[in-house]
Amino acid sequence: MKREKFDLFDERILRELQRDASQSQRDLAQKIGLSQNACWRRLRALEASGIIKSRTVNLDRAKLGLGLVVFVMVKTRHHSADWLKAFRQHVSAIPEVVDFFRIGGDYDYMLRIVTADMASYDGVYQRLIQKVELESVTSYFAMEAIEERRPLPI
Repeated sequence: MKREKFDLFDERILRELQRDASQSQRDLAQKIGLSQNACWRRLRALEASGIIKSRTVNLDRAKLGLGLVVFVMVKTRHHSADWLKAFRQHVSAIPEVVDFFRIGGDYDYMLRIVTADMASYDGVYQRLIQKVELESVTSYFAMEAIEERRPLPI
């Protein structure tokens, strides 16, 4: 994968936004050492290039009652385009699946599921297996989030 071209100021913008995307444009410009107009132009260019996909808020799972994180490993015997399309649509429609990867190794897919508790996870699991045939589903339950939502290493 080719890295997009950007300079030191762009790197500073990206680091700052990963730390706090809600800061004002004036504060951002001051922190990185640019005028507001120059900062705004660079921000728009980073958005137009797709480097900045969106600006979001980092929520506290525990305060929202979402204390259970489950890593789900999925193995399948099916690899046709039709099966893959159906599986992607099915999994993407489950809101508790917050991350979804196709992977190499002993398993074919990995999902990160965030939910309230074991009973809630069981409901997610039942929805996961109901529409698409899977060979195996293995769940790993997180006991502690040591580092979560770390900034990308720019």
